[in-house]
Amino acid sequence: MKYAIIIPDGAADEPLAELGGKTPLQAAETPNMDAVAAMGRQGLVRTVPDGFESGSDVATMSLLGYDPAAYHTGRAPLEAAAQQIVLEPTDWVFRCNLVTTRGGLMKDHSAGGISNVEARQLLVDLTELLREPGVEVFQGVSYRNLIVVRGNQTFDVKTKPPHEFPEEPVEKYLPRGPGGDMLWRIMDVSQKLFANHEVNVARRQRGLNEATPVWLWGQGHAPAMPRFAERFGVPTGCMITGVDLLRGLASLLGWDVHEVDGMTSFHDTNYPGQGADSAAKLDEYDLVLSHVEAPDEASHQADWKTKVAAIEAIDQHVVGPVLEKLKTYPEWRLIVLPDHPTNVATRKHGYAPSPFAMAGTGVKPVGGLPYSEAGAAAGGLRLEKGHELMAYFLRGGQ
Repeated sequence: MKYAIIIPDGAADEPLAELGGKTPLQAAETPNMDAVAAMGRQGLVRTVPDGFESGSDVATMSLLGYDPAAYHTGRAPLEAAAQQIVLEPTDWVFRCNLVTTRGGLMKDHSAGGISNVEARQLLVDLTELLREPGVEVFQGVSYRNLIVVRGNQTFDVKTKPPHEFPEEPVEKYLPRGPGGDMLWRIMDVSQKLFANHEVNVARRQRGLNEATPVWLWGQGHAPAMPRFAERFGVPTGCMITGVDLLRGLASLLGWDVHEVDGMTSFHDTNYPGQGADSAAKLDEYDLVLSHVEAPDEASHQADWKTKVAAIEAIDQHVVGPVLEKLKTYPEWRLIVLPDHPTNVATRKHGYAPSPFAMAGTGVKPVGGLPYSEAGAAAGGLRLEKGHELMAYFLRGGQ
């Protein structure tokens, strides 16, 4: 049996006036996702349990079959696992975004999708300037970076993801609670350093958003999760993604990670390369998960045109080749679903259940509407506990 999971991150949404009252999924041309829905069935799944903030850390952990209430310790520790950062039980790790603030407001959670080279220059200089004992800075991808605090520092702080309060006052969401003063100092040092940094001077001249301070959030200790093979009996797995969060989850699950040339987390990614490699990896692995971040990033920028284009590219270049490859095997199953909605109108993650379409060996065809939020709702299947979806999929919907 070959299994494939395709995650168009944040593709689900609310109806938009710009699209004539349709969602981006409804407006996009998605013949391959529609074929999956027609061959099998659609449904809805709540990937974000009550009490959790909507985000890919919680939602992806859930859809992979792990209850966040039992296994989630924070977003940053998952990304630390991707970088193979060794953490002692007392160490804390924080997500360290490069962001754009202006006039006291959060303008851009990604500093204009800052490049890896620019991010590295800023972080190297920040590391040299910081004088906080036990603090280490690690570069990730683009604006997504990490800070580790070694030792026995106490943190009982409430933090907020910067993509969750666009155009709102930064002061309202500064870290609060024991240990927050250290985080404020780091953020303050970065803001002063970045103000006239050569990277920002150059970005300013090109009309791009600058990296003004770093923003710290998503803190936690190293998690402990059982391997996927032990939990579900699928011997081998491969993760294909452009973001560290998913790479970290793969590492914790005991899966391999495959890098695709030209793969990014934005719409400039190598869609054809990712689709071709995802299909090819099915010859080597029992399960292949292919994750595409572009729809989520477009949503955070309130860019509905790019979101629709990203969904169509995923359908054509990823879902299509993977589906055709799967059909060459005697037994196979495929599921397509966003980890969570990301709403263009608010630029934030949503809490509505995610629509999924699954097909393949043992999946009873239900047919019905093309793949979309409405089509999934009309299917009459709804899973309230997201971590139960994986077993359901592996059983073929039985």
